[in-house]
Amino acid sequence: MPTHSFEKIRLEIDGAVATLTLDDEPVLNAIGPTMARGMKAALDKVEASPVRALILTGAGRAFCTGANLAEAGESGRPPTVRDTLEVGYHPMLRRLKSLPMPLVVAVNGAAAGVGMSFALMGDIIMAARSAYFLQAFVRIGLMPDGGSTWLLPRLIGLARARELSILGEKLMPDKALEWGLINRVVVDAALAMEARALAERLAAGPTRAYALMRRAYWASLDNAYERQLDLEVELQSEASRTEDFREGVAAFLEKRPAKFKGT
Repeated sequence: MPTHSFEKIRLEIDGAVATLTLDDEPVLNAIGPTMARGMKAALDKVEASPVRALILTGAGRAFCTGANLAEAGESGRPPTVRDTLEVGYHPMLRRLKSLPMPLVVAVNGAAAGVGMSFALMGDIIMAARSAYFLQAFVRIGLMPDGGSTWLLPRLIGLARARELSILGEKLMPDKALEWGLINRVVVDAALAMEARALAERLAAGPTRAYALMRRAYWASLDNAYERQLDLEVELQSEASRTEDFREGVAAFLEKRPAKFKGT
C-alpha cells in the first residue's frame, strides 16, 4: 500500500480508497500550522488521484485534541486567533465539505475543540467505544469555533448544542449516537476494519452521485424548500448525464448488479 508522508500527516492510498491520518501523537494530534499545511498537501494528492472514498482518522490514542496552542507560526511567534482560523482551519474545513467523494471519519479517541469540528465533517462518522467528543473551548476561556456553532444546532438541536458548549462535558459515543451526532459505534479493535469496509463499499459506488448528494445536503441546511427543489433539478440533471447513471439503468433493466466506475 503506497504511503505518503506530509507534515504531521500520513496518507495511504490503496486502490480507490485513501486513509488520511492526523499524525502527531506527542500532542494527541492537535492541529497547528504545520499539520494544516500537511493536510492541504495530502488533500491535493487525494484529489489528483483516482481515489473514490476517503477515510479521516487519528494516529495513536486520539483523533484530534483541538488546536496545538504551543506551536509557533511561520514568524516564530504564535499565530493570531484570526490567522489560526482563517488561514489554518477554515480552508481545510471547506476542502472537506467540498470533497468530490464520500468522507468516512473514524474517531479513534478524543475529538475535542476544533478536532470535534473536523470529525463532524464526515458523511458517515464512526466512533470507537473509547472515543469521546468535547467542546473544550470553555475550559480555556474561549467560545466554540471551526463551524461548531453552525453545525451543532442543526445536528442535535440548540439546547443540546448550548449544553455541550457551556458545560464543556464529554459526550460519549453511545449518547452521541442516540442524539444523531454520529452514525455508528464500534469496538475499538474493529474501528479501522469497519471504516475500511465501508469506504471500499462507497468507492465501488457512483462517485459523482455521492458528490452531488454532498452538495445537496450541505445546501439544504440553509435553503428554503422551493430553492432546494430547484437545486435538486440542477444536480439531478447533472447526475443523469453520467456514465454511472446509464450503467445503473442498464443494470436495473438487465436485473444484475451495477458496475459503477465513478464517471
